[in-house]
Amino acid sequence: MSLEEAEGIDTAMTPNPADLRRTRASQRTLVWWAFKKHRLALVSAWLLAGMLVVIALCEFVAPFDDRHRDSEYTTAPPQVLKLWDTDGPDGFRFGLHVDGYTSEQDPRSLRITYEPNPEDRVDVGLFVKGEEYRLFGLVPMDRHLIGPKDSGDPMYLFGTTTDGQDLLSQLVYATRVSASVGIIGVMLAFLLGIVLGAVSGYFGGWIDNTVQRLIELIMAVPSIPLWLGLAAALPAQMGPVARYFIITTILALVAWTGLAREVRGRFLALRSEEFVTSARLDGSSHARVMFRHMLPSFSSHVIAALSLSIPGMILAETALSWLGMGLRPPAVSWGVQLQDASKWSVLSGAPWLLIPGACVVLVVLAFNFVGDGLRDAADPYKH
Repeated sequence: MSLEEAEGIDTAMTPNPADLRRTRASQRTLVWWAFKKHRLALVSAWLLAGMLVVIALCEFVAPFDDRHRDSEYTTAPPQVLKLWDTDGPDGFRFGLHVDGYTSEQDPRSLRITYEPNPEDRVDVGLFVKGEEYRLFGLVPMDRHLIGPKDSGDPMYLFGTTTDGQDLLSQLVYATRVSASVGIIGVMLAFLLGIVLGAVSGYFGGWIDNTVQRLIELIMAVPSIPLWLGLAAALPAQMGPVARYFIITTILALVAWTGLAREVRGRFLALRSEEFVTSARLDGSSHARVMFRHMLPSFSSHVIAALSLSIPGMILAETALSWLGMGLRPPAVSWGVQLQDASKWSVLSGAPWLLIPGACVVLVVLAFNFVGDGLRDAADPYKH
């Protein structure tokens, strides 16, 4: 054998550094590497991470309190945030600001219209002093991420509502309520769906029959009449916090049935596999066999179902609140905000009231894209 042939064989037998790195990486690392290749899912994940920051720090992020009202500016249009000014009375000026409003009332319809007034400059600052609040419900603060330097000046970047509330501040607070309803509701539904579905498929027999009859009973009840009846049963004087938890619980109790049937079918197919028999012979308990051996084998499917369930729960809460069967003022959610947008007489003059609807669409798409990326990345047959 020549020296060149020996070197070629030696080179072919040398492992590729990239392949060697993959063989030494953990499953979590492999999933992360695969997820990063899904660009749309990665961007959506950053978007959802920003939403979680807004949920945690909504009092700081919002320019005003959720109870803030300015009766002088009802359905005022959005203002454009500017970095410099050349049209003002003082010539060129640098700094964040918005143009103030000039109002005019129609003598026949008595409708007030607002136009931007470059001569009325409203200075805007970051970390400005404003209305007091308690961060995380504990730390007293009065600083806001963005707001007018003079708290009495109008600064409404997304416009105002029919009650004179800042739409941006309301949107920030509504994100906390609507997103948390979806996340908490899905966690409760998944806990019920996975546990009951796993028990039903693993044990079979009378346990399976009992769980399946319960699922069929719940699925046989029409959703809209059920929501109407529950909404009518809730006292009108019930506080927003209590109504919030009841709505979350109701959505969770209705949403677990589909997942339970899917999990049951997977367990029925897996309980005769060799790795399940080996785990039983090894002395593992029933709970360990179900949740440490069988459930992780189809984790990609569970992740996909989870990613689709959260936006579904958010849409359900939004629809209920929009129809007046869910959360109600003074509670703030995307559905409550869209109640004003359901009136054409209001929407024709204030199209910015549809911004909460655009947020719903954006968040639902982001959850779906992240779910697709996680499902593909967690697929064990791709690694």
